[in-house]
Amino acid sequence: MRILLHICCAPCSVMCVKTLQDARHQIVGYWYNPNIHPATEYLARRDQMIAYAQAIGLELVVDDFYGLEPFLKNVIDDIDNRCEYCYRERLQHTAKKAKALGLDAFTSTLFISPYQRHELLRKQAELVALEEEICFHYVDFRPYYREGREYARKQNFYLQKYCGCVFSEQDRYQKKLSQKLRG
Repeated sequence: MRILLHICCAPCSVMCVKTLQDARHQIVGYWYNPNIHPATEYLARRDQMIAYAQAIGLELVVDDFYGLEPFLKNVIDDIDNRCEYCYRERLQHTAKKAKALGLDAFTSTLFISPYQRHELLRKQAELVALEEEICFHYVDFRPYYREGREYARKQNFYLQKYCGCVFSEQDRYQKKLSQKLRG
């Protein structure tokens, strides 16, 4: 099967690409992540992915859109449910791109993270597949998460500390601040 793999970052892509290729799928990578903020974080993740794709000979389509304002406009009234919008936005673009490229299916590296809301993510992918009339190829990549992160560390990849949106970054720092204040 020819699959468009939405890629959130190079570390998460390692085992997803390997697993899909080991299953004899033809993979095209797809970078589309308007949720990642600030711009320096977006660029660090994008550039690491471009370098990794070149190093392993992975075709990578880069939809280079730093979308702070649209992202904020779409989540500000319901910040607690921002992940649903974020997943849907990226998966819908991926499905449309897969169709435009004449590929058979789409999936995402988001399915490797134990920190993502896996069932919500899967539900959004399945809905998008129906709407866009293209196959969603589901694989639970989570068992490979640690192996991929270890490989990324050994290769000196840029390793992010939060999912990407400004609110997840706030959560990360809020936890650290709360620990300091208690300590």
